[in-house]
Amino acid sequence: MLGVNLALDESGVYLNITISPKLVEKKLDVQTIYGQINKSEYSQFFILEESIIDVVAAYNNALQKNNMATISFRIGERKDSKVQCKILEDQLSVLLKVTCGYGGKIPTSNSLRNILTKNGVKRGISRKRIDELALKCSRANNGEEFQSVVAIGLPPRTGKTSKLVPLVPNALERILTPQSASGARVDMRNLGSIISVKKGAELLRRMPPTKGRDGYFVSGEVIKAKPGEWLKFRTGDGTVISDHDENLLIADITGMPKFKDQKMWVDDIYTCKGVNVGTGNVNYDGSVLVNGDVTEKMEISATGDITINGFVESATIKAGGDIIITEGAMGKVNESATEYSTKLISKGNVHVQHGQGLDISCNGNVTIGRQLAHSKVLCKGKVTVGAIAKPNGNIFSCIINCNDGVSAGTFGAVSGSNLSIDFSEGFIRLIERKETLDELVKQLKQNSGRHMERIKLINSKSIPRDMQQRVDEANELFQSETQLLQWLEIKAAEVLKAKNDYQSNIQIIANKRIYPGVIIKLNTKSWRPEKELEATKISYFGHQWKVAPIT
Repeated sequence: MLGVNLALDESGVYLNITISPKLVEKKLDVQTIYGQINKSEYSQFFILEESIIDVVAAYNNALQKNNMATISFRIGERKDSKVQCKILEDQLSVLLKVTCGYGGKIPTSNSLRNILTKNGVKRGISRKRIDELALKCSRANNGEEFQSVVAIGLPPRTGKTSKLVPLVPNALERILTPQSASGARVDMRNLGSIISVKKGAELLRRMPPTKGRDGYFVSGEVIKAKPGEWLKFRTGDGTVISDHDENLLIADITGMPKFKDQKMWVDDIYTCKGVNVGTGNVNYDGSVLVNGDVTEKMEISATGDITINGFVESATIKAGGDIIITEGAMGKVNESATEYSTKLISKGNVHVQHGQGLDISCNGNVTIGRQLAHSKVLCKGKVTVGAIAKPNGNIFSCIINCNDGVSAGTFGAVSGSNLSIDFSEGFIRLIERKETLDELVKQLKQNSGRHMERIKLINSKSIPRDMQQRVDEANELFQSETQLLQWLEIKAAEVLKAKNDYQSNIQIIANKRIYPGVIIKLNTKSWRPEKELEATKISYFGHQWKVAPIT
């Protein structure tokens, strides 16, 4: 514009405007000056708005006084982008904050890396994030602000705790181990020599904890990892720590080894070739190994595992551990299906190769090798009929009450015989526990709220010296009440999670088919197939039974 000139000062930083009033032909106002700046090479400069107003005011004043002297003002400046480097408190990350400039220098990848170097950042630098940040700066508007984490340290990883590795399998594990692809089979009659150990046999090894992984701060300083902890070696009955190796547990007696809940022990073992009228009933404090059959009306009771390498017929077996029957078990059932002549009662798991007419009650899982029919099962674990990897056995005409999933090949039979699977008992028990805990939490919260108000009131007053001890006791009681409330809230949350997990875990896996006549229950929700279904998975979700084909 004639009479208006824009130019930098000698430093090249500041923008000046020079106006010759006698040469200006058009109206001069704020918009006109901004228009000229925007059309010039200085359009990206930081413009001082007040200076523009002062320029127009000075020009108008000069015209009124007919003063044609040149008017000069500083109206803007070139501003480089500002970069702030912030190393966070944990020394494990670095934040670069950029405030974009006005016509000044734009940060490049190299300049950003140089800033990190000046701030002592040596490790964990992300070239990709720095390049992305530099690109963002080149495309940003004047004055725009943004930030990015461009360097990340490595926190140390604590070593893994030492672990206990059993050197001998439990009897049930030995039986359920998948066999080789060649079709080789386990000689069940030789199971006695497999599951029993002699005095001095190696049972359990404690593996050392790992050292962990060192980390580093962004400054490059190494953060030493904390090594894993040593598990306490607990010697069970019939075991001792080796004199030559403090991490090795050996048998102190000849018997049957058992590893459970991170503890190994050896039970005294009673071995016989069969249980019948001639041998009499067996009641033993330890484990029992029967290398033969158990005949009608006989009873075996043991505090440990009971392993029967034979057949069981109309007998009663009670174990403080697992019950393992490598052949089969059979019993008679009355017409109303309320009495069963074969009873298997275990505080652990129960395994039977095939069964009919059985009353099974256990605290663990039930595994059936081939088929289960006309039986009743009450267990707190899962029921599997067939190979563990992919159950393909048959189950029909049974009453099943369990707290976990049921897997088999075929559920029910062509004849339409009834098969009831009920998951309600464990679920109802969890609901009752949850309701009890919720009520306790509610009541304690109400009491705690009232007590808090009173404690606050007492603590706000001046307490006589002879009363201070009683006040301290009241404060301690209130703290104990608060801790109890917190503990109950944690337990209530755990029970709620257990209830939700219970619903997620219960499912029916039929790897071959499921026939009509099968009914599945959870509390008031039940499901039964209207027709024969091929391989199917039935699960419980959203308060409903869901059916999906297995592909």
